[in-house]
Order: sequence, then structure tokens, then C-alpha cells
Amino acid sequence: MKLVIAVVHDEDSHKLMDLLSEAKFGVTMLASTGGFLRTGNTTLMIGTEKDRVDEAMKIIKENCKSRKKIASNVSPAVLGTGVYMPYPVEVCVGGATIFVIDVEQFEKA
Repeated sequence: MKLVIAVVHDEDSHKLMDLLSEAKFGVTMLASTGGFLRTGNTTLMIGTEKDRVDEAMKIIKENCKSRKKIASNVSPAVLGTGVYMPYPVEVCVGGATIFVIDVEQFEKA
């Protein structure tokens, strides 16, 4: 048994959740916040058999593409002490950060 943890952009989460459910994956959605832009992310926890991990990864990768976005107010705390950016900055958002973890024991009560 494996646990796939995918941190994805909020804009991708609902479609991805639907696609994973259609493919008969058990998925739990958790709201989370990203570190750099302090924007909303979604963390999906997907429990699956070892032989279906590649299938889940493929669905995630095909539906969570990175894209460029204009960030108009990046917090000085994010950039470092004494750094202030008074103009919009183009940043890359989206994509997915994926972790695959071995599950020693699984029970559904």
C-alpha cells in the first residue's frame, strides 16, 4: 500500500479530484497554504496499491501544469529583510509537488 500526497494549486484541485475519483482512487482533500506567495493550495492524500501509483501520478501530472502569473504585492517578509518590490513580478504557479510514502498499515473503520 502507498500514500500519494500531492500539493496542487487551488485552481487545479477540483478537476483533479473529479478525475481521480472517476479512476476509482480514494482521495482526501485538505486546504493548505503555499509558502512563497501565501496563496491557497490543496493537498490531496491518495491511498492506493503499489501497482496503481504510476496511474495516479500520470493523472496528476497531466492536469496540474505550471503557468505564469503576475504577483502584484509580494510581501517583504517573503523576499527578505529590507527588500521591497513596488512593481508587479511574474511568477510561476501551479504544477504539483508529489510525495509517495510506504504505508505500513491501513484500516478503514
